[in-house]
Amino acid sequence: MPLLDPATWQSETPLTGGPAPVVEPATGETLATVRLAAPADVAAAAARAEAARRAWGSAPYTGRAAVLRRAGDLFSEHAAELRDWLVRETGSVPGKADFELHTAAQECYEAAALASRPGGQVLASEAPRLSYTRRVPAGVVGVIAPFNVPLVLAVRSVAPALALGNAVLLKPDARTSVSGGLALRAVFEAAGLPTDLLHVLPGGRETGAAVVDEPLVRIVSFTGSTAAGRSVGEAAGRGLKRAHLELGGNSALIVLADADLDAAVSQAAWGSFFHQGQICMTAGRHLVHASVYEEYVERLAAKAEALAVGDPYRARVHLGPLIDRGQLERVHALVEASATQGAKIVAGGRYEDLFYRPTVLAGVGDDTPAYAEEVFGPVAPVRSFGTLDEAAQLAAAGPYGLSLGIVTRDTALGLELADRIPTGIAHVNDQTVNDEAVAPFGGVGASGTGARFGGEANLDAFTEVRWTTVRREPAGYPF
Repeated sequence: MPLLDPATWQSETPLTGGPAPVVEPATGETLATVRLAAPADVAAAAARAEAARRAWGSAPYTGRAAVLRRAGDLFSEHAAELRDWLVRETGSVPGKADFELHTAAQECYEAAALASRPGGQVLASEAPRLSYTRRVPAGVVGVIAPFNVPLVLAVRSVAPALALGNAVLLKPDARTSVSGGLALRAVFEAAGLPTDLLHVLPGGRETGAAVVDEPLVRIVSFTGSTAAGRSVGEAAGRGLKRAHLELGGNSALIVLADADLDAAVSQAAWGSFFHQGQICMTAGRHLVHASVYEEYVERLAAKAEALAVGDPYRARVHLGPLIDRGQLERVHALVEASATQGAKIVAGGRYEDLFYRPTVLAGVGDDTPAYAEEVFGPVAPVRSFGTLDEAAQLAAAGPYGLSLGIVTRDTALGLELADRIPTGIAHVNDQTVNDEAVAPFGGVGASGTGARFGGEANLDAFTEVRWTTVRREPAGYPF
């Protein structure tokens, strides 16, 4: 029996935002119709979530952990069905969809373990009393997830928030409301999650703003662009709410003179072209030592030209479509503007429908648009450097600080170089696109508010710390 039944897609609280098609980017076909949430629906969902979360948060941790473990199992048991949705709704190749399903299951298993983690500390006190801290659920958590890796970027907040005793309002991108929203609700319902603890509210900016502004929402977990993240952070600040912001990036891949070029080019192609470059960690700036620059560009261009681009549901391809026409036009405009300013298109730079060829740009500089900005498309701008100081300076330039890759045979040198570059994530002898449920994830600068997702970071992200004291006798005071 399918896990995702369109007949059950209506929320417990009926949504009033009207119907919206679920469109397959590769073909333009409508796969299904979902109902969107209007801003007014958010308050009703929040009230139900607030009422339900108290019993959930005070229930034995074993029950919460069991639900999370079962949810992890269900991602594996229904992998074929969920994979098809990820491939068709998001334009993922099957391998990327499999990665999402594996990671989603691992996020649930890791979250299940959080439920039984030590909940506080016994503190020393100058007074004759027991003094201790205790982690308590924050309340209702708002999760706003993007289109590009919709399952993982939703469940990495939903799972730990639920495991730690909270309720969740999940606002997926309307373009991926099944993979990033309804699929999670179906999994958690089947896993035994009590009613009203997870509300899925697909919609646009207005719905997301309503989630952030809702008084009952005490924590906001947002993944998306830097511009949108600034607005979320400002709105959350006005409400004195914590906002965990995982934002854009323009990550550097540094290839030193001693690098194994075969490995470097393979890593580079994956880092820039995986999921059509629609990854926040994508290698957006290739910094290559001058002694190997020409060969690197030549090899990367050959690799790009050899990659197959097409419909990932009906053919074996390396790259699928971009998410929509607006994204394609933005990517192509950045490539054309870069060429106008002197960059050389060595490979790619062309498209058919939403299928954009993997593109390599050589001769880029500080002001080259596709080098200076986050492209969010399959574009690899390549630039040379002469010294380690120059490499460090180039990699550290710009507002972002999400991920960093360094390719070298001298791993100690790679670590030393990484320490000179502001970044939330660093990989020596690997490219920039990596993620594991056990690892903290996040960036600095315009890439976000630090490593607030993954591993033990989730304890701080989704609980409050309460100080409590107990005396044998009532305390006395001078007046």
